[in-house]
Amino acid sequence: MNRYNSYAAMCAKRYGGRVQKISVNAGFTCPNRDGTLGTTGCTFCNNSAFSPSYCQPSKSITQQLDEGLEFHRHRYRRAGRYVAYFQSFSNTYASLDTLRQRYLEALAHPEIGGIVVGTRPDCVDDATLDLLASLNTDGRYIAVEYGIESCLDRTLKLVGRGHNFDCTRRAIEATAKRGLNCGGHLILGLPGECRDDILSQAATINSLPLTSLKLHQLQLLRNTELASQVERGEVTVTRFDLDEYIALVCDFVERLRPDLGLERLAGEVPPRHQADPNRAWHHDDGRWVRNEEIGPMVEAELERRGTHQGSAIV
Repeated sequence: MNRYNSYAAMCAKRYGGRVQKISVNAGFTCPNRDGTLGTTGCTFCNNSAFSPSYCQPSKSITQQLDEGLEFHRHRYRRAGRYVAYFQSFSNTYASLDTLRQRYLEALAHPEIGGIVVGTRPDCVDDATLDLLASLNTDGRYIAVEYGIESCLDRTLKLVGRGHNFDCTRRAIEATAKRGLNCGGHLILGLPGECRDDILSQAATINSLPLTSLKLHQLQLLRNTELASQVERGEVTVTRFDLDEYIALVCDFVERLRPDLGLERLAGEVPPRHQADPNRAWHHDDGRWVRNEEIGPMVEAELERRGTHQGSAIV
């Protein structure tokens, strides 16, 4: 049996094959960077650490998709459908006319069957969601992926997020109400959160009408305020070794409702972006632990325990 509900398997069942995201940088910014809320971003954020090299706003969306498709055709030969992933910064943070133009350019690409829009909960409104809902036709895959990061208001304040969790709930509920796929991103191990704090958030996640969820370990990145705060001794963050993280993810997965698709269980950032290279996971032979290895490790640990997604829900 599958011990957790893989979002990839869900998509394969629904669409008949792998759904592969092709990242694009559409040149958007963020209220935490343009001066509306701040200028340096959330304390943990370094956007360049997870942006593919071909994602440059100086290139058109069409060019980025062409280059991304060429790359992914070699890496993921079994992909059955490609979707454009508006990944960098807050991809609903612009005028409706700008959003419409950029979304439609992506959807006009002959090999793109949908879009995934990554954004912040405080950067959507009814008009933006109505626009996305209007694109949800002709069998397209249209999804909004929210940076939840934490369900705890004290944590959101500590990392300079600029909104509270009630804002997150309202955005997700409004998105799901329109029949859009709705994903969330949660960081495990943010400052001030102990193991019990992390696990307590599973029940909150279960209460949200999410289609999918990404789990990431906190990664301490160069050129972030969080790295500077840790260096100055102002905050402390937990460093999970690989076995500890696998155990934590399994504990969390056991508390998640079984229908929630788990799209990712860990994050992957090149070591050159790590403020503390010792936090990166390596095999005994020195090889860097890749993101795709985490899922099978979690599956194996759940099998060893004899548990599965949702088994710890009372």
